[in-house]
Amino acid sequence: MGILSSILGFCGFGVGTSIGIAIGYYMFIYFQPTDVKDPVVRPLIEQDSKTLQRLLPEIPQWVKNPDYDRVDWLNKLIENMWPYLNTAICKTAKNIAKPIIAEQIPKYKIDSVEFETLTLGSLPPTFPGMKVFITDEKELIMEPVLKWAGNPDITIAVKAFGLKATVQVVDLQVFATPRITLKPLIPSFPCFANIHVSLLEKPHVDFGLKLFGADAMAIPGLYKFVQELIKDQVARMYLWPKTLVVPIVDASKAMKRPVGILTVKVVRAMNLKKKDMLGSSDPYVKLKLTEVKIPSKKTTIKNRNLNPEWNEEFNITVKDPESQALEILVYDWEQVCIFVHLFKIDH
Repeated sequence: MGILSSILGFCGFGVGTSIGIAIGYYMFIYFQPTDVKDPVVRPLIEQDSKTLQRLLPEIPQWVKNPDYDRVDWLNKLIENMWPYLNTAICKTAKNIAKPIIAEQIPKYKIDSVEFETLTLGSLPPTFPGMKVFITDEKELIMEPVLKWAGNPDITIAVKAFGLKATVQVVDLQVFATPRITLKPLIPSFPCFANIHVSLLEKPHVDFGLKLFGADAMAIPGLYKFVQELIKDQVARMYLWPKTLVVPIVDASKAMKRPVGILTVKVVRAMNLKKKDMLGSSDPYVKLKLTEVKIPSKKTTIKNRNLNPEWNEEFNITVKDPESQALEILVYDWEQVCIFVHLFKIDH
């Protein structure tokens, strides 16, 4: 009986388990809880703006806001130019940082602070959209949306008290909305005198910081502190209406339009100084107006002649007769100056 009971018990367990699995599978497939409802499917066009922003946080600005335009051409240009822009930006950053570091390190008894590596990586920034408009103040305003999730490698070596520490910045992310204003607009190239840069809101800056090879941002509280400190410092300097002004040309001079043409005829020169080893000169004349950055006019070269005759005529554009003067320079062929004179321009 014991053996028979064991066999029957085993068979019953197997049959019961099989039947239980079959019933459970059937109920799972063909029955649903009554509290689960079918989702409501609505076209995106019927959603309000807040719902769209919540559902699609990465939607481009040119989709969300009709004032913004697509700038795919700009992103493509930056992508192709990035290896060269990377080198140029890093070189400029070093040149700007070098005098600042040299001025600050004596205050903290630091021997030196140097860049061991400085590269912005292979991933360029992108612009999801840009708003451009012009005002009555003779200015052009651009408001691009900047997003950069880069892979830079910035390593700074600090030496002090005979010790050396390295700090490495990696995995940099910057999200910002700058305002770039070109003003005043002028009728000569590059058609604007200054570049004004400001931020419309605090930027989002995120990065990794390695100290002695360890992740310093893993220290409790340090990550948030550094982020807020950077945001506050940048906002204090550049948050609108505060701006960074980059001068391009002198607007007062660039706004001056030509008022006339000065005709100069170079006839001859007499008794010039000897500048050659053989006791002669190879003279030519340069004509230019002061306070302008345009190429000077030049006559032909008269070889081995101390009393040359040119009889050559030139037309020179005059912008401000009150401040400009005609400068006449006589040079030897070997770029040795023989004669210089300034003439006032009469109205």
